[in-house]
Amino acid sequence: MSKIKIVPLIFVLSIMLTSAFVYPQSNTTFDFLKLDVGARASALGGSFTSSTNDVNSIFYNPAALSTLQNRQASVGFFKYLLDINSGNISYGQKFKNSGYIGGGIRFINYGSFEKFDEQSNPLGTFSANEIALSLGYSNIYNNNIHYGVNAKFIYSGIDEFSSSALALDFGLLYTIPATQWNFGLSLLNAGVQLSEYNTTKENLPLELRFGISKKLEHLPLRVHFELNDMTKDQDNFFERFKNLSVGGEFDFSDNVRFRIGYNNSQRQDLKTGSSLGIAGFSAGLGMRILEKYSVDYAFNSLGKVGATHRIDLGFNWK
Repeated sequence: MSKIKIVPLIFVLSIMLTSAFVYPQSNTTFDFLKLDVGARASALGGSFTSSTNDVNSIFYNPAALSTLQNRQASVGFFKYLLDINSGNISYGQKFKNSGYIGGGIRFINYGSFEKFDEQSNPLGTFSANEIALSLGYSNIYNNNIHYGVNAKFIYSGIDEFSSSALALDFGLLYTIPATQWNFGLSLLNAGVQLSEYNTTKENLPLELRFGISKKLEHLPLRVHFELNDMTKDQDNFFERFKNLSVGGEFDFSDNVRFRIGYNNSQRQDLKTGSSLGIAGFSAGLGMRILEKYSVDYAFNSLGKVGATHRIDLGFNWK
């Protein structure tokens, strides 16, 4: 029995490591896949690869599906800049004695644009949208090693033009319940473009993430540390540590949690001058209502550019 279970575990690890080091990262498309998903994850600065018992972890590490204690669902709305709006839906549960299954949808609408011909004559308006559909499976090996995989279909449309792709996400999660350490590793968006906007194929935004989280002793606080975008070309190895995000989750009570986070790579990308303000910093609040329901909110600063707000509604059934 254990030999049968270890085969997919080794397969997931080998695919993750091989793809991370050989997949080229120039000319990527579908960059919306690198945006954070969910209010809780966003409030923690995106450091979510080692999180457990949260159905939105399917977007960060499919291995975490097998840490769900009950059936869970989540619906979220994300108000971005200008007329850009985004949302996400996710669901996960244990599937008899065969493991855990889940699904996720994330979409983004860029609003309406005026359309003109080559002579600047108005032709009405057009819109742009992107969507990704995920179907995931996860299981447990030897009680504390979780592994999982997502199959993903991605679509992007601008006016009458469109592009689509297929991708896989791979994930591993190692938990130590006695000391409350979690270690997560995920490889996201490993796939190919099926159709292009023009005749030039582009790579998907492959992303390798590694996260650690720890519940502190004698304190109602779990801290999260994460390295993301580890496949991005850098001048030297230590440059990769600039892609660091950290987060803290405080348990005010069994029903109220406060979250704070910092994303260093986002802060660097938002440089517009000598002053950055609080760009890259985030905060949020989570509340559980009547045991079965939850509400999560997140605020993310973009410095001089502005700020974003997210809200999620969660559902938990035994």
